[in-house]
Amino acid sequence: MLGKTLDNLSLSRPYLIATAIAVLIFYPTWIRLAEAWFEFEQVLAHGLVTAIIFLGLLLIHPPQPTAPLTQIKPYHLAGAVLLILTTLVWGLLELVRIDTLAYLILPAGLITTAWTLLGLGRALKFLPYVLLLSLSLPVWADIVPVLVDIASIVVGSWVGWFGMTALIEGNSISLPYGRLLIADGCSGIRYFAISILLAMMMAILNDYRWRGWLVTLLAAATLGLIANWVRITILVVVAYETDMQSEMLADHETMGWVVFGAFILPALYFSPVRRRVKTGALPAGFSIYKNGIVAIAIAIILGPMALAFAHSTATQKPLWVIDLPEFRQTQPGKLPLPMSLPRDLEQQVWRSGSTWISFAQHQKKGAEEKLVPYLPQLFDKSVWHIEEQLEPGISVYRNILTREKVLVAQQYMVGSQRSWSYRNAKLLQIPAALTGETRFALLTAQTLCGPRDCSDALPEIRAAMALIEQQTHSI
Repeated sequence: MLGKTLDNLSLSRPYLIATAIAVLIFYPTWIRLAEAWFEFEQVLAHGLVTAIIFLGLLLIHPPQPTAPLTQIKPYHLAGAVLLILTTLVWGLLELVRIDTLAYLILPAGLITTAWTLLGLGRALKFLPYVLLLSLSLPVWADIVPVLVDIASIVVGSWVGWFGMTALIEGNSISLPYGRLLIADGCSGIRYFAISILLAMMMAILNDYRWRGWLVTLLAAATLGLIANWVRITILVVVAYETDMQSEMLADHETMGWVVFGAFILPALYFSPVRRRVKTGALPAGFSIYKNGIVAIAIAIILGPMALAFAHSTATQKPLWVIDLPEFRQTQPGKLPLPMSLPRDLEQQVWRSGSTWISFAQHQKKGAEEKLVPYLPQLFDKSVWHIEEQLEPGISVYRNILTREKVLVAQQYMVGSQRSWSYRNAKLLQIPAALTGETRFALLTAQTLCGPRDCSDALPEIRAAMALIEQQTHSI
């Protein structure tokens, strides 16, 4: 193995140098990414291993060189321009700490750096390795809700095929002797991610072209999802047959990996293996394009150096002060639909009749803080289910246990801008940061619904949101 690595070092070296330079340009995001790898959270437990596999493949199985007659034109200048543009976009995202998008810029930074230094053809050869490294990015949490919804639909259908007596409401499965919840931990994200990682390794080692890549990835992703659905169905059947008394329901981690292995190990055993055919002498000019160093220097100036300067331009403003004479202030725990807010949000709650207003605000004080903080799941999904959305930002929540309904309106304030969507609020950080805004607030109004529907409570919710909006505009 060591001998093979040394033989391939001349092929690996340019890509390792390009990787090191890309890490230098975008180092603030890479540092946060490395910290996330060492936390070993559920959705990113494979992150550090993926990075090690990326480096290992570059050393023992580097991109295969192409013959001089089939080489693509290098277009180094185009790569340099794209690198500078990528750095500018990354700088804006890093300035406002939109971490998910900043992480997604990292693979583009790797490719454009390789393009600038090595040429377009070698950058395309490097692309499969960069895609594998992209699996280590902490973006998996964003697809967990989708996987939970898909698992709920599929498992709900399979439970019906078994003829079991079960009430299925969203991700909740109520059995005669208890209730099972398909929570985020049951999304199968670990099996899904590891399946794709194994498929990418196989595709790289076999030097697949794009058609082989797509087929391999689709097959692996499907196997990972099916394994998780089978695991959840087994748990439901066991819960039903044992009246919720089986120990497997409390500790089903080992069983899940056994089911996953039953699917993935045969697939790995029967997968094809192709040995790389050794080429002759290396193509001439397999080196770093020295003029690309100028573009690298410009990217560093426009990236991390400009970012450090921009952080010093923000101006502090006093927090919003709300005065609601028709409402009386109460404790946050008195809300009909309890909220789970991060600690850095200062929350105030008022009540008038059957209407509650919550105003939670935060001010960015340092470069490492986010203007719009990360908001976890605000409401307990195991108890509260969104029944319908009446208007943008206004939804009806129903308690699965008591059948109580609450009409909830939520709006996000990012400086002087407002949004009904959390994702849009994250994007509003960019103009807010460029204008020196440092204040963020989450506005929530809740009203108890009538026994039939929530249409009668809509005027109260609208009036409450208009009142709080008038208050904040006047400050």
